[in-house]
Amino acid sequence: MPLVTSPAPRFKAKAVVGNEIVELTWDQIHGGKWLVLFFYPLDFTFVCPTEIIAFSDAHARFEEIGAKVAAVSVDSAYTHLAWINTPRKDGGLGRVTFPLISDLTKEISRAYDVLTEGGVSLRGLFIIDPKGIVRHATINDLPVGRNVDEAIRVIQAFQHVEKYGEVCPANWKPGEDTMKADPVGAKKYFQAHA
Repeated sequence: MPLVTSPAPRFKAKAVVGNEIVELTWDQIHGGKWLVLFFYPLDFTFVCPTEIIAFSDAHARFEEIGAKVAAVSVDSAYTHLAWINTPRKDGGLGRVTFPLISDLTKEISRAYDVLTEGGVSLRGLFIIDPKGIVRHATINDLPVGRNVDEAIRVIQAFQHVEKYGEVCPANWKPGEDTMKADPVGAKKYFQAHA
């Protein structure tokens, strides 16, 4: 069964939050909010810090739309902590605004179907709604990073659908036209955008 439209695999794990190693439950990670859960291959690599820093720098934007962020890799919590304590100019992360979760057993990566044969996680990104249902999933091969703006746009689109009951066309952004999911409503949209 695909993960999208299914309940998100729940887990508890060690993580670095701020400058501390803690054990997080699913309820602490998800918290009944929109959650962007993203996987990355390894600490102390190249594309990975650019993604983590970009998501961390967008903290206020995620908070504004009622969303949380958490990142997962197969590294230990101790490696996560060392990476956070390494300055950005030296390839480290510096301060990060969300948990870095340790998946040393690789069970979380298996549950989300992002584990490679080589034992690292692909760049999976999952958007989980407040009810715990996976609403969106993308998986990139290792050399290409993800787009923070797109993650935010997708959450905003799902929030719009839930609030107004209208569907969002390709490239939709807040404030743009949506359409009713029926032949008459769709036709009105297509006529206005022909």
